[in-house]
Amino acid sequence: MSVLKHRSIAGITLPDSTIAQQATELLLEHGTEFIYNHSLRVFLFSSLNGQRRGLKYDAELLYVSAVFHDLGLVPHYSSPDKRFEVDGANAARDFLKGHGLAPASLQLVWDSIALHTTIGIAEYKEPEVALLNAGVGLDVVGKGYEHLSAENREAIVSAFPRDNFKQKIIPTFFSGFAHKTDTTYGNIKADVCAFMIPGFKRKDFCDEILHSPWSE
Repeated sequence: MSVLKHRSIAGITLPDSTIAQQATELLLEHGTEFIYNHSLRVFLFSSLNGQRRGLKYDAELLYVSAVFHDLGLVPHYSSPDKRFEVDGANAARDFLKGHGLAPASLQLVWDSIALHTTIGIAEYKEPEVALLNAGVGLDVVGKGYEHLSAENREAIVSAFPRDNFKQKIIPTFFSGFAHKTDTTYGNIKADVCAFMIPGFKRKDFCDEILHSPWSE
């Protein structure tokens, strides 16, 4: 499970800067092989999407965003009370602060990770944010699958196998916030809780309105 043997896949060059290497080392140390392979596929899918659409983006920042986007699910980075996306975004920002990047770059990576599951908003932000969201969407639910050639798909999955992805990804998600299911209120991960917990009662926005302390 090492990215070092891969330099270019499906015509996309994997960043090999010090920042990229150190980010990868953290993913290998604290993540799982399943999350590692998913994260690298996401970077490649995101990059191919950007290439197809002619978007200008920072490949290194996109790579770091992809590497950290699910690290909020793992114990080392998981908080007791924040959304896993925020945990991953905070971890990436803390990591990048030690490399002297501009505040705008730190914020861009934070936004990319924090919003990567926020359907209907992420796609309208900066290219890095939109591309990470699209790459995740392609790998998880097949959004944009029709734009991926069979040759590129096979090259990417061969390098970073899906390994029974459909059956494993939902429990993997759940493991990252089973201890804080309230953080799924108002986002798609509430569906994961409903799938994994028999009789799960999710918070309801209309109930929140009707039971607020206001008299009218």
